[in-house]
Amino acid sequence: MTELMKEIKDYWNTRTEGYSEVNEKELLGTQKEAWLMLLKNKFPQKARESLRILDIGTGPGFFPVILAGEGYYVDAVDYTEGMLEKAKENVEKYLGNKKDHVSFYRMDAQDLDFQDNTFDVVITRNLTWNLPDPVKAYREWIRVLCPGGQLLNFDANWYGYLYDEEKRLAYDKDRENVEKENLDDHYLCTDIDRMEEIARQVPLSGKQRPSWDEKVLTELHASVTVDTNVWNRVWSTEEKLNYGSTPMFMIQAVKQELWEGYTLGDLTVQPGHRAHGFLTLGNGEFSLPITVIRGKNPGKTVLITAGIHPGEYVGIQSAVELAEDLNAEKMSGTVILVKVVCREAFETRKGSADMAESGNLNRLFPGKREGKKLERLAFAVVKELQEKADYYIDLHSGDDYEELASYVYYAGRADARTVEISRHMAQQVDVPYMVQSDVVSGGAYNYAASQGIPSVLLERGGMGCWDAEEVRSMKRDVRTILRYLGIYDGHKSYRKYYPLEVKNVQYQDASYNGLWYPEKKAGDLFESGDVLGYVRDYEGKELECCVAYSDGVILYQTRSLQVLQDGPMITYGQISYEDDDRKERITNYWTKRSDSFLKQRRDELHSPLASRWMNEIHKCMQEKGRKLKILDVGCGAGFFSVLLAKEGHRVTGIDLTPNMIEGARSLAKEEGVSCTFQVMDAETLNFEDNCFDMVISRNLTWTLPNASKAYGEWMRVLKNGGIMLNFDANYGLEDSTDTSLLPKMHAHNMLGSDMMRECDEIKHQLPISSCSRPAWDLQTLETLGVKRIYVDLGISSRIYCEKDEFYNPTPMFLLWTEK
Repeated sequence: MTELMKEIKDYWNTRTEGYSEVNEKELLGTQKEAWLMLLKNKFPQKARESLRILDIGTGPGFFPVILAGEGYYVDAVDYTEGMLEKAKENVEKYLGNKKDHVSFYRMDAQDLDFQDNTFDVVITRNLTWNLPDPVKAYREWIRVLCPGGQLLNFDANWYGYLYDEEKRLAYDKDRENVEKENLDDHYLCTDIDRMEEIARQVPLSGKQRPSWDEKVLTELHASVTVDTNVWNRVWSTEEKLNYGSTPMFMIQAVKQELWEGYTLGDLTVQPGHRAHGFLTLGNGEFSLPITVIRGKNPGKTVLITAGIHPGEYVGIQSAVELAEDLNAEKMSGTVILVKVVCREAFETRKGSADMAESGNLNRLFPGKREGKKLERLAFAVVKELQEKADYYIDLHSGDDYEELASYVYYAGRADARTVEISRHMAQQVDVPYMVQSDVVSGGAYNYAASQGIPSVLLERGGMGCWDAEEVRSMKRDVRTILRYLGIYDGHKSYRKYYPLEVKNVQYQDASYNGLWYPEKKAGDLFESGDVLGYVRDYEGKELECCVAYSDGVILYQTRSLQVLQDGPMITYGQISYEDDDRKERITNYWTKRSDSFLKQRRDELHSPLASRWMNEIHKCMQEKGRKLKILDVGCGAGFFSVLLAKEGHRVTGIDLTPNMIEGARSLAKEEGVSCTFQVMDAETLNFEDNCFDMVISRNLTWTLPNASKAYGEWMRVLKNGGIMLNFDANYGLEDSTDTSLLPKMHAHNMLGSDMMRECDEIKHQLPISSCSRPAWDLQTLETLGVKRIYVDLGISSRIYCEKDEFYNPTPMFLLWTEK
């Protein structure tokens, strides 16, 4: 076996360059998108950042390049040093700043150095036939899969012609066809004699496949399906001619593992149930109130803790209620809820006083086995709780002297995948701000992340109080995170906020014991040099003036009258607006839709809808016949711009997506009209005040991160007496993946479920999706000092008279506003 493995490794080392050239041809051809679509449709329905993917026999790195480029994280293994080096080169070449999405390991596919139940997906291509012990390999691949995880194996009867005369004749025919078409022969470009010699020594060359694979995997307790036509969807014409006699098949095997009861300490809970009680930790020294919920279906484990600070009651009450509220029937995996970690201090109402006397438990992680009492508690939490978790959520609030703005911390000092998942967990939380931690230890969630467990810390409430609304909000945030992780199957919640990144956080302690007089409240914005508060003595003499080092927002501050020397006074940071990636996501989404969108708008221009739209616009114009200067905001492919330009108006169309602007220019040229088109953000217009007679927009406001800012800009550029027409709908409330009300030829039925799911994910990051519209729009516009405003709720019934490819089942409204 050792000699054969060495021979196989040496052969593939000699093939590195040529094999990489074949892979790079695929990356530049149609195969890349074909493979991506195939794989994404087979992957479990989870956030791509949280999927663990293993590519076995990665070769020059084809799968890691295409998957990491889409935002997935991939662990890739190969036995051949040359292939791994070439794969790393290709990742550098094609992935740029996403190269850290891929981790490479030299490893034997038949003896993997990964723990059981690690990966959601194992993929491999053209490898199994080449293994001395494929049964052992399959056993390993199933072992490292999580319950419910999927093996996707793409292979073929590559050297079956060595044992079958009919296959030999077909193989020879392939060679003739390739020569006739003057194409590269993928067999003859290699050391075929050497490869055939290896093929005679490995067992699968003479087996009937994929029936052999199906039998072996079934015996390994996997649910197996086989697709023998997959080659037709992913191979190029050249590949089909080269390998016509050996068509590639796909074996999809789902790991079927008995989802049994779960035991933690003295608690045992069956699937679909929960168990309450106390968990004894640290060799019996600590006993913590706990609930374990075992989901009905297999999945990952989430640890949720509260009461690490015993006076922070919003987190504690949220954990108490979540223990009852979370529905095990909707859960895939296990949730461990610790209601109070610092139980003794909580039950004796010591709160922050205990932290002053005994130490701050959250600063002691990972603790010490033989340390002081709180260090021993931290150590026990790490060893007996954190090490059982795949994800960690820590619930906090302001202590009895702290006033805070709701925000969320996420772990920032860990491997790239852990940081990214932690950040995406934080982005699910309905709070104004999020902060990336920059420490490894000190903080339960920081230490967990340093050990590869994605982690966040939620902050809500303060001053040693709790109320039902704060608790409802924190519970909703936890459920939203669980849904993002694929662990909970409830409906998605709409949000009021999308958290903006806060950086350069300043933790300012008091220099004196004294009386503290803050000038602002938590959540207030301020400018550099502003006075944030004073410390005075009993006679009112100023001991200290707290001045802001930079512009920023107050995250939390002492709100009690007294402050302690070297104790916390105020904490603030700078809002990093450039780290808000929603517009980038929105632009990428509409870039992918731009080609089909252009076709649809082109067709709509030559449909009855064009005259109906113009009829509605004419009704809104105050001065009939006058040629206007018009701004079409979010013009997309230029439908309104072209219609209005045909009437002689001077139209400028703007859109954030460059591909949409290119499409609009093409459409205007086709229609023989003159318009001006610019790439521009609807929320930040590059125009002078009072320069347009009319601003018009269609189906845009629902896609904006800050629609109120956009309305302010649109009114700013309008002339006095000018009008704004906004046609929109409550699209944020709709499930984009549900196309049951649409005709078969409708564009949304052609886009595919992935695109529609992406649309829904974006909507849930936009606060406007949770607004009651158009009531919210009317209220917002009235604050801008408009002269007149009315709303028309009947526009849809007059435009969409047929259920055709243009049909819109969501009722639209028209907002007519005069400046």
